[in-house]
Amino acid sequence: MDKPENSSEPPPPPDRLIFTVNGERFEVPEVDPSTTLLEFLRTNTPFKSPKLGCGEGGCGACVVLLSKRNPNPNPSLNEIEHFTVSSCLTLLCSINNCSITTSEGLGSSKDGIFHPIHERFSGFHASQCGFCTPGMCMSLFSAIINSENDSNRPSKSGFSKLTVSEAEKSVSGNLCRCTGYRPIADACKSFASDVDLEDLGVNSFWRKKRDSIEKVNLSRLLPHYNPKDHASSILKDGCNFASGLLNSEKHSWYTPLTIEDLRMLLSQRSDRTVEKTGNRIKLVVGNTANGYYKETEKYDKYIDLRYIPELSVVKKNSSGIEFGAAISISKVISYLKQQNCESDLICSKIANHLEKIGSEFVRNSASIGGNLVMAQRKYFPSDITTLLLAVDSTVTILTGQHPHKHEKITIEEFLQKPHMGPTNVLLNVHIPFIGQTKNKANNLNSRLTFESYRASPRPLGNALPYLNAAFLSDISETEKNGVLVNYINLAFGAYGTKRAKRASRVEEYLCGKILSVAVLNEAVELVKSDVVSDEGTSYGAYRSSLAVGFLFQFLNTFLGDLSDYFKKSLLLEGSDRTKNIEMLSSAKQVMESSRDFYPVGEPMKKIAASIQASGEAVYVDDIPSPPNCLYGAFIYSTKPSARVNNISFNSNTPTAVISSKDIPEKGENIGSTTIFASEPLFSPDFSRCAGDRIAFVVAETQKRANVAAKTAVLDYDTQDLDPPILTVEEAVERSSFFEVPPFLTPSNVGDFDRGMIESDHKIVNSEIKLGSQYYFYLENQTALAIPDEDNTIAVYSSIQNPEYAQIVIARCLGIPEHNVRVITRRVGGGFGGKAMKAIPVAAACALAAHKLHRPVRTYLDRKTDMILAGGRHPMKITYTVGFKSNGKITALHLNILIDAGVTEDSSILIPHNIISSLKKYDFGALSFDLKLCKTNRTSKSAMRGPGEVQGSYIAEAIIENIASHLLIKSDDVRTVNLHKYETLKIFYGSASEECVDYTLPFIWDRVAESSSYFSRVCLVEGFNKSNIWIKRGISRVPIVHELILRPAAGKVSVLWDGSIVVEVGGIELGQGLWTKVKQVAAYALGSIKCGEVFDKIRVVQADTLSLVQGGLTAASTTSESSCEAIRICCNLLVERLAPLREKLEEEIGIPVNWETLILQAHFRNINLGVNSYFVPDSSSSRYLNYGAAVSEVEVNILTGETRILRTDIVYDCGQSMNPAVDLGQIEGAFVQGLGFFMQEEYLTNAEGLVVTDSTWNYKIPTIDTIPKQFNVEVLNSGHHRNRILSSKASGEPPLLLAASVHCATRAAIGAAREQMKSWGAVEGVDSSFHLDVPATMPVVKQLCGLNVVETYLQSLIALEP
Repeated sequence: MDKPENSSEPPPPPDRLIFTVNGERFEVPEVDPSTTLLEFLRTNTPFKSPKLGCGEGGCGACVVLLSKRNPNPNPSLNEIEHFTVSSCLTLLCSINNCSITTSEGLGSSKDGIFHPIHERFSGFHASQCGFCTPGMCMSLFSAIINSENDSNRPSKSGFSKLTVSEAEKSVSGNLCRCTGYRPIADACKSFASDVDLEDLGVNSFWRKKRDSIEKVNLSRLLPHYNPKDHASSILKDGCNFASGLLNSEKHSWYTPLTIEDLRMLLSQRSDRTVEKTGNRIKLVVGNTANGYYKETEKYDKYIDLRYIPELSVVKKNSSGIEFGAAISISKVISYLKQQNCESDLICSKIANHLEKIGSEFVRNSASIGGNLVMAQRKYFPSDITTLLLAVDSTVTILTGQHPHKHEKITIEEFLQKPHMGPTNVLLNVHIPFIGQTKNKANNLNSRLTFESYRASPRPLGNALPYLNAAFLSDISETEKNGVLVNYINLAFGAYGTKRAKRASRVEEYLCGKILSVAVLNEAVELVKSDVVSDEGTSYGAYRSSLAVGFLFQFLNTFLGDLSDYFKKSLLLEGSDRTKNIEMLSSAKQVMESSRDFYPVGEPMKKIAASIQASGEAVYVDDIPSPPNCLYGAFIYSTKPSARVNNISFNSNTPTAVISSKDIPEKGENIGSTTIFASEPLFSPDFSRCAGDRIAFVVAETQKRANVAAKTAVLDYDTQDLDPPILTVEEAVERSSFFEVPPFLTPSNVGDFDRGMIESDHKIVNSEIKLGSQYYFYLENQTALAIPDEDNTIAVYSSIQNPEYAQIVIARCLGIPEHNVRVITRRVGGGFGGKAMKAIPVAAACALAAHKLHRPVRTYLDRKTDMILAGGRHPMKITYTVGFKSNGKITALHLNILIDAGVTEDSSILIPHNIISSLKKYDFGALSFDLKLCKTNRTSKSAMRGPGEVQGSYIAEAIIENIASHLLIKSDDVRTVNLHKYETLKIFYGSASEECVDYTLPFIWDRVAESSSYFSRVCLVEGFNKSNIWIKRGISRVPIVHELILRPAAGKVSVLWDGSIVVEVGGIELGQGLWTKVKQVAAYALGSIKCGEVFDKIRVVQADTLSLVQGGLTAASTTSESSCEAIRICCNLLVERLAPLREKLEEEIGIPVNWETLILQAHFRNINLGVNSYFVPDSSSSRYLNYGAAVSEVEVNILTGETRILRTDIVYDCGQSMNPAVDLGQIEGAFVQGLGFFMQEEYLTNAEGLVVTDSTWNYKIPTIDTIPKQFNVEVLNSGHHRNRILSSKASGEPPLLLAASVHCATRAAIGAAREQMKSWGAVEGVDSSFHLDVPATMPVVKQLCGLNVVETYLQSLIALEP
């Protein structure tokens, strides 16, 4: 790949921006310097695989590989370095003379060959919606080529030089909402040199048997990999210029090569410019700060600091290591790991800590100096400042006030200085060799120790810490066998103060002390007063408790020899669990495919998975913009219940502002509709809630539209208005409710009063509160509207419900529905969020296009999407339950208040769904009072398992509370309350079907057996008795999920060459609907026995003018219904073709192949197009599905961190149409449920405006937070007479099983509280307690005891003689 120096092209002019993308050269004559690489790729190249997921460097959807010549003093080395970057943050001007590789550049269908990465992602079923897949592929590819370039690594034929751990970690910064990560991990691990291929999961390369794999060389079955063909050699060299630094006044981009050049550029700022516009100079290295601090202002000058030697070199001398401020964090990590010096332990530990902050593709661009400047200037909660503070680092600054001298100051002084201005430049960071500066040579027994700590919502990636800490100490053993603290540095940061700080009072107290329990106890009390969060900081007490826990962990590393009771207490167990982040260690999948309806039942890979991996799959935003296209963005309200008097703009005036005033005379102000109600597209004069759509700005680019919307000023007026209703309690006080139709109102079961009389025990008015959850599809809401002739319009929408979008757009524009064509090919994740909530996005684009007579498109930024989305329904539950002494429930009454938001949306369905899912246990008698509350909050909408996940959890919370009340095992209470078939029929009626269909009792026993549940319960109890700071819990949870088949449309057409076109109303969301439909079509058409037709079938996009009555893709059963609609079509075709086949075979005397049959059918005018509309029989449209899960967790009671050690799932899919697809649905749904129960906080401010509005503060599960051992059995429960090809749904029900993790966490907390009680604690030790959802680290820690360390130490002091 690398060209010799003497063959390189001459350097281009300094004002020429030149680079290559996948080998294609681009020369950009002029560009806005704020343009990102992603913007350019998506608007100026054919390469659309990098996607916009967040614009923050937080999701990995935009990852590309950047290759650049590494500046080296020895030009003969001519080295090129390859690393991933977030193209959404990387400024285009910064890639001058670089080469960019996207997933298309690795291979594609157009090239006739896919890269092995693409093929393995496809074959391991690691791509569902596919939106995130190209970024995943590039992260893995970067890891592979960099391992291949390491000559010190051993090579193994057919594999890369990566290890299994490295392969998994390569995608640790990439988010996926669909798969649950397990198949992604397998695809990555298949390249690792130390992988055991037999441990990998279900794939299309070999077939696993139930307990073993046929003994073959499995590596030969994988798509072949070799480094010569599939690593660096496939990259197209674009780094072939001798130099090529960009210095261009027309680009406003400057690249100084010396400090003097930099001084000159900084001094050219005119005072008039400063006075008029403030800071107009932007100093650039990686631009990653823009991922956190979103900039809307423009700059006059961009100065690239990366090529100034003083800012880009590493110097090492006897005093320490000096890093240029422009060096990337990744290079700092690499250099620190290579050190062999007296402080090598400190260097390696700093490096290990740095690997946990940000994602690799961010660390590759982010500079160490930029991180420090953010902390100094904007109070960014930096880990680096805390680490440097602990080791007495210094920095050197170039100041505008002193242009001829550099100022060297300590990191502490740097943080305390006034904010650095644009003319002040951080030059370097110096990390001293501590051993030579502080360790006393005359004390041979002294020992230098350094440790760092971090508590954050997820172990790796861009998760801001609740608190970080770094401690450095020198200790020595005294003659009295005590441990003397010679000196100690204690640095804490990110706990809600402006800057990291040293706990000076604690340091002063400990210095010179011999450690003892009493000393430690006093130090703990001092640190609580030293580490105090600023007022208003969330979880302030928790952060202070973390500081205590970290100090406790650190000092206890020295106390092992202090006395016997410390030895016996196993004080150190688990103290360094946070140091080693483990990924998915193993997984086992068990599934039985059926050949009764071949190819239905085969675990075939998902249609289009390979082109999803290569980035060729087209999503709405990938469609090239038509000529004269405009771009839109919503202006939304930030206040509830307020008049909006005016909208004004400062300097970012858009092309047009579309509002309800622009709706045609015959049109309606309608944004979405259901069979129950409609909601307006815009609230023109009155904001009903924070997040209400006020207007739609339109501009020449998406960036300009976004900036105009963000900087728009709304004039609010609340005079004489009633205060907004922001809680369900306020809704009750003011009788603000939506009415639920009688046919959707669930019915009571049994006699509650009688059941209470029969009970031995009662729990009265216990309360549960459940919050919301955001969909977090990777593809944000998007649409493209193109006006056409005769007052028609075509709208491309990422939507689950094109039919309703067509209806709404027609009503909004006042035109017939046949004038509106809505097209949806695929959706980059939906989960219910693109059912109703996608309609106003499409309608706004359509209205703007209709008004302006130009195409209009939009792609919502992540923040806007999160604010408008609404999400899952929050609710408050109060219940009274009666039960026997063995835990058998006799009666349950619930009062449930559901927050529906400001409009009905799909909320009318929620009460039914809650009760349906809650009825999974035999409650004896069940009564309830449900109120659907109308509040001044954004309208909530259906989200995967809407109402069902809450109902199922409510049942589990009641079970747990009963078990705590009776002091018996919750599993015993669950078992005694499982339905018998007779009670199942009472609670579910006809949905319970026949006795043979009730598989839950078998599943309940099966999951206990396969998970070794009962033996592990004993092991957990033993573990908790012998471990103080780590507690484990295990739980087994069942689900009973009611599903309803809905009508579905289908269409099959056979063309002249025998190829087959299939259309369905169901939308491909990643759930494998197209794949199952294709399998069913092949099965049904195969009955004519004219050869295999599977490869002749293509499923095409949904088009509301081609196939009517497409309906809504939701509730898990659309795949089944769509398959049945297509089977009906194919059966009709077979009926038409069978007589012809028989006649032809009689004529020629040999079997007729498919192509001949179809050709003759065309010649004989047989109709080869069939439409159908499947309407399920009312007597069998409802059915129940069953599953169970066992989960085991481990809770660190010092931090509240919960690690999921293992999950085992058994789920009934009937006879699965595609076990691999259903397996992916089960795993993905479960992991999405983990987010709801354990991680995802969808929070608002006091006025109802969403504040968790980015990847920085909203944390979905990642590859490092899923179960370490993840086992799934897809149960083939045989023939089900009333089911479509005996299959059952898999999309939503498994999500409910994630409650097993929450319940296991509760069990671990219970063990911690028992331990606290044994130490003499009085408060916070009751066996009955409520664990919030989600059970985040602060929530878990609070229940384990914020004062657990103090209580423990005081108990030890009490034992001293």
